[in-house]
Amino acid sequence: MDTSAAEARRRAHRQLVAWRTPEETCENATLILSELVTNALRHTASEIVGCELRIDGPRLRVAVTGAGSGPERRVRRAGEDEEGGRGLLLVCALAQLWGVRPGKAGEGHIVWAELPLGPAHA
Repeated sequence: MDTSAAEARRRAHRQLVAWRTPEETCENATLILSELVTNALRHTASEIVGCELRIDGPRLRVAVTGAGSGPERRVRRAGEDEEGGRGLLLVCALAQLWGVRPGKAGEGHIVWAELPLGPAHA
């Protein structure tokens, strides 16, 4: 299986379209998923990451599981000349809520974000 942010985006987009997710939520969810997968692959010992999409009432939950303790809940401000360091700032701006929790059996971590589905979801 391809372990990449691009593959995670493709699969998520396909599922969200099948669920008839509103376009804005679909775009924001795939962007958030891409950022979280990229962070898990770049900043942890994760060779493989898990991705989950779940509709929970009026919200869509996006979650990525990786190795290690995960990022701090605090968002870092990247310098003007830095190429990276804005991923969690973007997640914070697009999601209603987000956070980090320990993985199952205390191994690894799960970074999650919730977005509103909006009235267009049927």
